[in-house]
Amino acid sequence: MRALRILLILGVVLGGIFVAVDRLAVNYAESEVAAKVRASQGLSTEPQIDIKGFPFLTQVLAKELDRVDVTMDGLKTKAEGRSLTVGKINAELYDVVLTGNFSSATATRAAGTAVISYADLTRAAGDKDVKLAYGGNGKVKVTGTASVLGREITQSVLSSVSLKDGGRMVAVRADSVPGQGIPGLEGMIRKKIDFERPIGGLPNGLKLDKITPVETGMEVAVSGANVELAG
Repeated sequence: MRALRILLILGVVLGGIFVAVDRLAVNYAESEVAAKVRASQGLSTEPQIDIKGFPFLTQVLAKELDRVDVTMDGLKTKAEGRSLTVGKINAELYDVVLTGNFSSATATRAAGTAVISYADLTRAAGDKDVKLAYGGNGKVKVTGTASVLGREITQSVLSSVSLKDGGRMVAVRADSVPGQGIPGLEGMIRKKIDFERPIGGLPNGLKLDKITPVETGMEVAVSGANVELAG
């Protein structure tokens, strides 16, 4: 009986040591990944990396992580060649396969959300005479100025936002534009306030699923399969 007690105690102690080592290893890995992501994406602050699943060490040996959650701010991407800063991003990566000498990875499945501020969207519009703001009820208020017959006319309209090209392009179109009785005015105004912008710079395999105007900016839902993650 005494020998059995000793074996049980030893098992508990060794199990506790393994758990402690495993947690130290995952904490170190999360820190290293956060530093790499910050450097590769040019972030001003380190992202938060949370590697799920236990034990971590066996996942590393198999070179496949069950799930990795990522939270980051200030990701730089592009909209028709113009820099676009994406606000807070929350992403969930599933079945992450590590490749090479742990230098890169591919997530079998990914899902997440992000928010892009109206100030950043205004800059991405590429026209100093166009401004975007929240219009309420899931609409965007777009204000634009057009020159018609030597007269500067400013219009603020409510616009709908949609996705095109399989979730790789954002389209903004006014629900209606007052013509003010001037022939061709609506077309001129729409040239200013209606626009489409392709979104580039996203990891391969990732696409936009839904975009919804909210008070803090454009709320974007993304998903993907076989998403390639930079090393």
